[in-house]
Amino acid sequence: MHPSPDALSISTAAEDGAWPLRRRRILDWLVNETRSERFIDNIFVEMNERLIEAGVPLGRATLHFRTLHPQWMGARVLWRPGMKDAKITTFGYGVENTPQFLSSPMNEIFSGASEVRQDLEGEIRSDYALYEELRGEGLTDYIAWPLEHTLGKRHVVTFSSNVAGGFTADQIAFLRDLLPALTLVSEIRVKNILARTLLQTYVGPHASEQILAGATTRGSGSTVGAAILICDLRDFTTISDMWPRDDVIELLNAYFDAMSEPIERHGGEILKFMGDGLLAIFPLSNPDACRNLLTSLKEARKAINDLNTFNAERGVVELRYGVGVHVGDVMYGNIGSRKRLDFTVIGPAVNVASRLETLTKDVGQPVLISKAFVDMAKCGAELKPVGTFPLRGLGEPVDVFTFPEG
Repeated sequence: MHPSPDALSISTAAEDGAWPLRRRRILDWLVNETRSERFIDNIFVEMNERLIEAGVPLGRATLHFRTLHPQWMGARVLWRPGMKDAKITTFGYGVENTPQFLSSPMNEIFSGASEVRQDLEGEIRSDYALYEELRGEGLTDYIAWPLEHTLGKRHVVTFSSNVAGGFTADQIAFLRDLLPALTLVSEIRVKNILARTLLQTYVGPHASEQILAGATTRGSGSTVGAAILICDLRDFTTISDMWPRDDVIELLNAYFDAMSEPIERHGGEILKFMGDGLLAIFPLSNPDACRNLLTSLKEARKAINDLNTFNAERGVVELRYGVGVHVGDVMYGNIGSRKRLDFTVIGPAVNVASRLETLTKDVGQPVLISKAFVDMAKCGAELKPVGTFPLRGLGEPVDVFTFPEG
């Protein structure tokens, strides 16, 4: 609940000393009443609404955070009066070298400035395009401060006024006094986001949720039904020996992009990359899991073909791969030593998928699919039989299928 306007509206703070009371109410709310809110953007929206109710003439406010995301260097949270939800914009790596960033208050703050202030009604810096943009929005004053997180991690908060004359000295003092509490509140939420992002980056979205929910004990886990896909790149050792290191890494990343993006797009979860291979599952809790796996393979095949066409124009070797597909119950959970765990899947069904991937080398087909999977997916008419093969460690030979075009 927001404090009522009647309780907070006092004609002039300078006359009756209302600023300390108003500041205390917002500080108490920040420190004591935001514990149940997970997301800093929601807290930021409500804080700004409370500031307006307290008499601070805000016309715009932003938070700028640096992240540890594999794709994004940072994010901006933008709020204006009347916005129910803040607008979140992400920025890729390299933005810090652009002319727009280098000529900005953000660069000043990240370079060590303790405050950046600009009167938007007077003469403004011609090399800072942001100031002209803000003035065009009818804003009159701008101030930016660093939010100093642990170990020197520096982020930024900015406030802009929308009344003639800009912020008063009392209003600036009001805002400045909120910074320590905002720093603490934002650091907790940012670290939560970073923890989630890092886990999703390295173990996948579902496994990260399990770990964050407390599945951190060795042996903890569950049995789930899943369609299983194991993929391996052929002749990678030869490629590694022939090509420079950076070229090999670039080639391998392009290959993983081609294979991984269709898998993730269709609901699969990549549990791990194993050198030049990957392990992914499509949980059978989704009734379309098997169909989705087949669709992802078809799209991945096209992406690999496109990549090979592009590489051929540069004189790069053609990439070949082998994929084994099976379905069954897997044990999904924590496995490893006392201090180093891996959240993965194991079980006979995984072993079958692995044996089928190995078998692709012998039968000359890039994709081999077990009859158990074909029966569950009801896709026999779409595939062609390859034969019946004994698989190491299995008692009975397995009927194997592939795509008609190989």
